[in-house]
Amino acid sequence: MQMAVFDDVQLHYRIDGDPDGAPVVFANSLGTDLRLWDAVLPLLPAGLRIIRYDKRGHGLSSLPDAPYSMGALVRDAERLLDLLEVRDSLFVGLSIGGMIAQGLAVKRPDQIRAMVLSNTAAKIGTPQMWQDRIDAVRRGGIEALADAIMERWFSRGFRDRPDMALWRNMLIRQPADGYAGCSAAIAGTDFYTPTSGLRLPTLGIAGDEDGSTPPDLVRETVDLVPGSRFELIRRAGHLPCVEQPAAYAEALNRFISGTGHL
Repeated sequence: MQMAVFDDVQLHYRIDGDPDGAPVVFANSLGTDLRLWDAVLPLLPAGLRIIRYDKRGHGLSSLPDAPYSMGALVRDAERLLDLLEVRDSLFVGLSIGGMIAQGLAVKRPDQIRAMVLSNTAAKIGTPQMWQDRIDAVRRGGIEALADAIMERWFSRGFRDRPDMALWRNMLIRQPADGYAGCSAAIAGTDFYTPTSGLRLPTLGIAGDEDGSTPPDLVRETVDLVPGSRFELIRRAGHLPCVEQPAAYAEALNRFISGTGHL
């Protein structure tokens, strides 16, 4: 395990693959840790330097006082990549991770040469919706929301599988303050204007049964970036990298090849 220590947060991160390879950075969703990508990584081409991290308040990273701002989450990613001397990465962000990708691409175009916006949007939900969720977590913990979140996260077929319990356990074991803190960051984010100014290779990925960021919402966001591509993964919800890792990796590999990232 590796830890990046900054003045206000400690970020757990992991590097796999070729230490001298082309960097690919993965940022995961609300309520998950860096294990979200475990099934996809073995299906990616050799020669990549694969970087994953737990955002603040999640996984093995520290738990600063909540609430958090999207600016703080973007700054965390920026500082981590600076520490690791990463430039010209391909940044893959899922859900809140995709919001971080958009913010970082605007702030530090030297760090990102291409991005994948997976199951995300320039704006997700409404401030009141997120406040209601934060209030529910404060009252009853993440457990109080877990069943409803599972329905949004996973397709109907996947919810009948016994391994879904692993993902429910991952969710409810995240710190409630970290979940609420990052929920506040999403609530305060509207990236429609800054994202529309981006000019870099962009791939959008959506799951056809995603109850959190439906395909039309994902497509609306990636269409803000001229020349972007969009891929729909069938029989998948909000976490297609979990439900359909082969299809997800295939989409990533086509994008990696098309951008000449290797």
